[in-house]
Amino acid sequence: MATARLDYVAPWWTYWLHNFPHFNFFFQPIDNTFKPEEASYQQSLIFLACVGAVGLGLSLLVLTVYLICLCCCCKDMDEDSKRPETCCVTWVAIITGLIMCSAVGVGFYGNSETNDGVYQLTYSLYNANHTLGGINNLVAGSLGDTETGLKRHLERLDEIFSTSADYLKTLRFMQLMVANIVRELTALPDISKANVDLAAIADQTAFIEYYRWLNYLLLLILDLVICLAMCLGMAKQSRWLLITIMTFVALSLILSWASLGASTATAVGTSDFCVSPDKFIVNQTKDFLSADVAHYYLFCSPNLQNPFQQSLTICQRSLTTMQLQIQGLLQFSVPFFPTAERDLLGIQRLLNSTEFSVHQLTALLDCRGLHKDYLDSLMGVCYDGVEGLLYLSLFSLLAACALSAMLCAVFRVWTLMASRDKEYDDIDEEDPFNPDARRMSYNPRRSNVHSFCSYTSSLGSVASLHPPPNPTTAPPEYMNQSMLFGGSPRYENVPLIGRGSPPPSYSPSMRTTYLSMTDAQIRHFGTDFQV
Repeated sequence: MATARLDYVAPWWTYWLHNFPHFNFFFQPIDNTFKPEEASYQQSLIFLACVGAVGLGLSLLVLTVYLICLCCCCKDMDEDSKRPETCCVTWVAIITGLIMCSAVGVGFYGNSETNDGVYQLTYSLYNANHTLGGINNLVAGSLGDTETGLKRHLERLDEIFSTSADYLKTLRFMQLMVANIVRELTALPDISKANVDLAAIADQTAFIEYYRWLNYLLLLILDLVICLAMCLGMAKQSRWLLITIMTFVALSLILSWASLGASTATAVGTSDFCVSPDKFIVNQTKDFLSADVAHYYLFCSPNLQNPFQQSLTICQRSLTTMQLQIQGLLQFSVPFFPTAERDLLGIQRLLNSTEFSVHQLTALLDCRGLHKDYLDSLMGVCYDGVEGLLYLSLFSLLAACALSAMLCAVFRVWTLMASRDKEYDDIDEEDPFNPDARRMSYNPRRSNVHSFCSYTSSLGSVASLHPPPNPTTAPPEYMNQSMLFGGSPRYENVPLIGRGSPPPSYSPSMRTTYLSMTDAQIRHFGTDFQV
């Protein structure tokens, strides 16, 4: 007798998802009963999956409006607002990265929960498939032994006992028992179709789940890589890195919204099944299982009688009766008909194997084994599976919002970099404070321009001034800074050409030397010392 049923209670989140509105393509409400073979129900799930497309459209609209505002406001940005703007972008990037990391953590947990639930489903399906396959093999083996082996031995015994009316009467009774066994075994439901369906469902579910798990894993890794690249790109302020980040962020944004739609539709459809799974299974098995058989395995209540109990009892009683008849024939007929011993022993062996198979069949047909597999599959799908899908939906939503904010931050960093480059382009190349000007190489056009300091640093008086060297000669030796610092301890008299330093301040002695130059010297040196 079956024990009390382990009751299945659908979790609250399945009822919440089950109450989601179901609309077809014409925006007409439809019944939310799980009917995957109907076109209207399929349209309702596709309609729910379009939530991801709506979210993607809203994200693109927000990004477009932000870009327009950014382009319009960038022209009016003044110098004082650059530092607060950069700080704001930095904080936005930090908060976005934290949200993205949190979303990835939620996604990893949801992906693992969903995988555990689907694994429990497939494991239960394979267990039930093994049980049903064992039932089919036992029924087929028992029928084969009874219809072929027993009948063949009884026909030969009928020829051997043809001269004995009492033994022939016993054989007729045994033939009647064989007919009863064949009739009861044939009356058992043909569950070979259910066996094939369970195996196909388990294989297809495992195949789909593997690629679903792998795709979500790659998406989670992509989001983590985007976060790291975002930090690196903002630190380096590299244009090519920002362009790469924008490309992958746009791709991940599309995938996030698509995964949100897919996970939402799958969670709602699974919840529709989990709310009333018994009704759906009864409708699916009505072609090869009667309603009482389906209810016996789905509910496994002690108040429900085993529908196969009567057939199994008749088989066992028939086999027991035949065993007694065979033992009597072996005891009384063999001394008179020694050739009948071989067939009688053959019948006895077949009866023993058939009786063992019937005992195994009785254990497999009990509702407790299949009902446990049924409950395990429901627990895996409706608890772990749907819960994991909800976490994956939350991950997709958080990731999509964070990626949209990340794109806005990247756009802002790009405009700040463009503004900085424009300011650098406005700097005069002749400005000695310009870093680019300090890196300029020697210009031959300026080879004849002599520093006033180069003359005053070594002479110190008007009488000791000498004419400049020939312009065709090599650059003067004062370009070697080590010699200059070694020869004169006064830094203000040291020429600073090529050192990348600001121009020196003129000392009073240098100014006195310049003002004391005669007109002849000025005409000789030209405009080399013009201020």
